[in-house]
Amino acid sequence: MSKITSIFPTILVGLLTFPAGAVAELTDLHLPVIPRTAAEAERISAVTQPTTDFTKAEQFENNPAGAATVRVSDTRNAFSQPSGNISFEKELDFKVGNGLFKKLWVSSPSSTLASDGLGPLFNARSCQRCHLKDGRGHPPAGPDDNATSMLVRVSIPGGASPEDIADYIATQPDPNYGGQIQDFSVAGVDAEAKLQITYTEEVIALSGGETVSLRHPAYDLTNLGYGPLHPDVMLSPRVAPQMIGLGLLDAIPAADILAMADPDDADGDGISGKAQIVMSSAYNVPMLGRFGLKAGKPSVWEQSAGAFSGDIGISTTLHPAGYGDCTEAQTKCRTAPNGNTAAHDNAEIGDVGLELVSFYSSNLGVPARRDIDDPQVLRGKQVFYETGCISCHTPKHVTHRLDGQPEQSFQLIWPYTDLLLHDMGPGLADNRPEARANGQEWRTPPLWGVGLTETVSGHTLFLHDGRARNLLEAVLWHGGEAKPHKQTVIDMPPPDRAALIRFLESL
Repeated sequence: MSKITSIFPTILVGLLTFPAGAVAELTDLHLPVIPRTAAEAERISAVTQPTTDFTKAEQFENNPAGAATVRVSDTRNAFSQPSGNISFEKELDFKVGNGLFKKLWVSSPSSTLASDGLGPLFNARSCQRCHLKDGRGHPPAGPDDNATSMLVRVSIPGGASPEDIADYIATQPDPNYGGQIQDFSVAGVDAEAKLQITYTEEVIALSGGETVSLRHPAYDLTNLGYGPLHPDVMLSPRVAPQMIGLGLLDAIPAADILAMADPDDADGDGISGKAQIVMSSAYNVPMLGRFGLKAGKPSVWEQSAGAFSGDIGISTTLHPAGYGDCTEAQTKCRTAPNGNTAAHDNAEIGDVGLELVSFYSSNLGVPARRDIDDPQVLRGKQVFYETGCISCHTPKHVTHRLDGQPEQSFQLIWPYTDLLLHDMGPGLADNRPEARANGQEWRTPPLWGVGLTETVSGHTLFLHDGRARNLLEAVLWHGGEAKPHKQTVIDMPPPDRAALIRFLESL
């Protein structure tokens, strides 16, 4: 196997000092950054300006991931291709990482020491079981369906706040159930609960005599295995997001993201994007949050480690407890055998394995755009831009220059996100804070690949909990900062609304 290009370079954090408030300097520690020159910064500023010409496609628009873009596939493997600019040698690392991503873990003790340690509580036996074909998850289809690609975060108010992060909203795990609900368990240990969802419909009248029905979910946890939930518990149901382009999102300079933040709406445009700042478990300093539906993780590496621990119950050197998310109240879980071994850095998956999974996750290629010159797509793009959707769904970025990480280095990318937190209103609220995100705030999701969801995942369910059954419903759920934009969509001529959806389907 080739020498792995590190997603998590070794840095002697203890020898570094950081001035108070120097968030921009803290947030890219995990990347081998080559600083931009003044001339490069000027070029980047010009090339990332939103277009005002909708008569034709922009230069390079067909390659949303720059040189890392991959060919469009009409199969379920459309999101499972390596970066288009990956070397032959590194493609081997990608394939080994894919194998670990798909690996089915088993409970301890087992003769397969490289694969044991599952749980004891878990949501799935592999990464692939949640992110099937590297695509988007879905809520349970009915009372007899499981929630394998959907989980429920849980917390209660209180706990400690990091001194170095302003406006941090402290929360702590539920004393009986921890930080998330695991609906599966190994033999001899009770699972935590089963998620049930019921929906009520709301009809929305649109211009031109059209109507759309939105479904409002109500969530219930049944078959509680460890007593009652805390009376102040806060629940946040979430489906697994698509996996493409994560390494490129990781490589957007933190300073560029922070420059777009306007938490007090100083420019008066009604949009008040806020940077998520979290404590890095790897570096023990504040870093910019990018990953997760509320941007609760600062890097692909930490996101991968957190998912192994919380979703599968597999320990890493970052989360070394062999019992995963089990609480002190779950004694059988705490005392069950685990798979921590010296051969795997006293964890159940060692740093090399975690590095390979992170490399795989960072290099899942973004498919090329489709129909970019189609007149309806161009009209839909104009509607998208002029309606103000790009206030949050920022079209273009240029990634860092990175030493030894060419797949993500200095690429013009089109993810349509600012990676900031925005208030989406009470309709989409989970009412559960996470770090600096309050109960109505969510990270702007990237839109690249959204038009291939049905091809890859076999459904068209969108938003954080899959409540929207198509892209139009997803748009009409927007509230808070986006409420005026939603109203514009409701009021616009039906042909423009159809063009808007056609544009989104082309992404």
